[in-house]
Amino acid sequence: MLEAAPGVLCMFSLNERVAIVTGGSRGIGRSCAETLAGLGATVVLTYVKGEAAALEAVQAIESKGGRAKALKADVAVSAEMDELVAATTKEFGRLDILVANAGIAIDGLLLRLKDEDLDALVATNLRGTIASARAAVKPMMKARYGRIVFLSSVVGEMGNVGQTAYAATKAGVIGAAKSIAREYASRNVTVNVVAPGFVDTDMTTHMTDAMKTTLLSGIPLGRTGQASEVAAAVAFLVSNEAAYVTGQVLRVNGGLYM
Repeated sequence: MLEAAPGVLCMFSLNERVAIVTGGSRGIGRSCAETLAGLGATVVLTYVKGEAAALEAVQAIESKGGRAKALKADVAVSAEMDELVAATTKEFGRLDILVANAGIAIDGLLLRLKDEDLDALVATNLRGTIASARAAVKPMMKARYGRIVFLSSVVGEMGNVGQTAYAATKAGVIGAAKSIAREYASRNVTVNVVAPGFVDTDMTTHMTDAMKTTLLSGIPLGRTGQASEVAAAVAFLVSNEAAYVTGQVLRVNGGLYM
């Protein structure tokens, strides 16, 4: 947890805040959970299949003096998002932050795109993100305070060969965030998007060395990003310091898309 010298303002403190991070058992989601907990928030992280990884993430947070809990919840099932928020507010008395990170990636050229893959991508990445926000905004409205961050992707803005459906869902969450930001600004609920570029996570391990080399050639900073760098952007957007930031897309992509 951050500590400031006497008389010095400690920026980005999340003390007494309660956060939900969907898909928080691995990758960017786990880094977000660990970062928010390190700043003082109580974090509820969700998982669908990776219970062991989720419990490991909780243990890692608690070992550093943080507070966390793992709950099984599928963002593609709206009722489970409602139950997740209800369980969180019942146990901790409030919900201040939602990081809608849970997502899946299924790549393929348009002519080979299967309907079932398209449906799965929309259900998790787009409908699931909106359902998460719909559930979370209810207690936030009543409290007249809330911070919501959607995780999109650089391809949601620039597109990419073989990712028509994935890019469409990630573009969709940007439109949804801007609309929700307008709807709930009067209740002091901000809604923003973080759009990562090529980040080292288990979702990118399927790429060959040749694919990675080609991709890196298009990144001005000349390297891949780290999950912790994405989490730092999320931490800013959910902090009090970002109180006047809403409806925005914060790109963390090394300059791949400007």
